[in-house]
Amino acid sequence: MNCKIILASNSPRRRELLKGLDIDFEVRVIHGINETYPHDIPVHDIPRYLANLKADAYVKEGISDDELIITADTAVLIDGLLLEKPANRQQAIEMLKTLSGRKHTVITAVTMTTKEKRNDFSVASTVHFDTLSEDEIIRYVNKYQPFDKAGAYGIQEWIGYIGVKGIEGSFYNVMGLPVQRLYRELQKNFIT
Repeated sequence: MNCKIILASNSPRRRELLKGLDIDFEVRVIHGINETYPHDIPVHDIPRYLANLKADAYVKEGISDDELIITADTAVLIDGLLLEKPANRQQAIEMLKTLSGRKHTVITAVTMTTKEKRNDFSVASTVHFDTLSEDEIIRYVNKYQPFDKAGAYGIQEWIGYIGVKGIEGSFYNVMGLPVQRLYRELQKNFIT
């Protein structure tokens, strides 16, 4: 690549996934980005809006001519409702009860930004959850404390092993970064 890749995310999962592409990158995090969105925006567009909002913050801070910033946002949708990161233990338990025995959609949006160019996309995956007992939900929340995860779960953790019956779409998208699509978009738009 003819530019330096900057992953603008504090997520260890996103770091792990991007590392899997064998692309050199560094992590740069701006703390305190206000991630509010207009209330009239369609719920499935919120991740793309937030990924672009994060990219705007990095552009405002200043990026070098040779840097490419990657920002992302993941949302869990069920019945037209957005399940964001739970604020506390009880909210995490309630979210998992809502997901139990049902299917939901995980959307991850990615924005790639240089000084000259911006490209964004989003990927949706459908996850089918088995029915979870209250004991399973409480065990998971107590042990894994999924408060930094949209929908209160990490598919790569114990709850994914016992709860996910199937996925339509990208597993890595559900983890938080659709790396196959990201790789193709980088090839198409930024690799020379």
